Amino acid sequence: MNGVTEAGGRPLLQIDQLRAGYGDFQALFDIDLSLGEGETHAIIGANGAGKTTLLRTLAGVVPATAGRVTFDGADLLALPAHARVAAGIAMVPEGRLLFPSLTVRENLLVGGYSRRPGSWSIDRVLDVFPLLVPLLERPSEVLSGGEKQAVAIGRALVANPRLLLLDEVSLGLAPIVVRDLYAALERIIAAGTSVLVVEQDISQALAVADHVSCLLEGRVVLRGPPGELRREQITAAYFGIGSTGAAEPADAGGGR
Repeated sequence: MNGVTEAGGRPLLQIDQLRAGYGDFQALFDIDLSLGEGETHAIIGANGAGKTTLLRTLAGVVPATAGRVTFDGADLLALPAHARVAAGIAMVPEGRLLFPSLTVRENLLVGGYSRRPGSWSIDRVLDVFPLLVPLLERPSEVLSGGEKQAVAIGRALVANPRLLLLDEVSLGLAPIVVRDLYAALERIIAAGTSVLVVEQDISQALAVADHVSCLLEGRVVLRGPPGELRREQITAAYFGIGSTGAAEPADAGGGR
């Protein structure tokens, strides 16, 4: 990667030759990725491809074993997880991970504990997710899956991130719920938030992304603007079927 976005400026997030894993198990192999301010980059791939590990490494939950990551030009890997939130990175984890005994309002307030200065507030989150307004005083454990996902995204936004990491937005949700969540995501993107979204739903990912990377066994095997990638290329890369025509070589390895 050359460290320059298509707009010609320095990328907000630059990943070079990143490796990461769990103990002796290596899950990511030489990942390269560049994300500009206000851009959306979708990471697609089947289960076990390494998508969640990539986001957890950027969030500081999984240690990197090699490579370099910069965020707004600064060394991200040198920062502990809590300092990455303060720097402007917030993650919506797979499975939402809300505090079940806390109300919706209290879960949102948790997101503001280490908030940066900015325009996102609970009121603005409720404007984007009006379905949460009548639910504010309910404990999160009684919410539906879609409602919990809205709270999880709202909790991350209250921290006023420059970069939002979204892990499996559509997982386990009905299509109509996914449609509504992605409609809200379009508003978040339009507000200028940069987004790195991990998604198994290829159609949803391609609809919102400026760029897409497909992971297979911990490696990037296909990347580019969605409009320049053929559907058969994406399918072949996703499932590791033959040659995609634009895929990068993949050695033996694994991810999760």
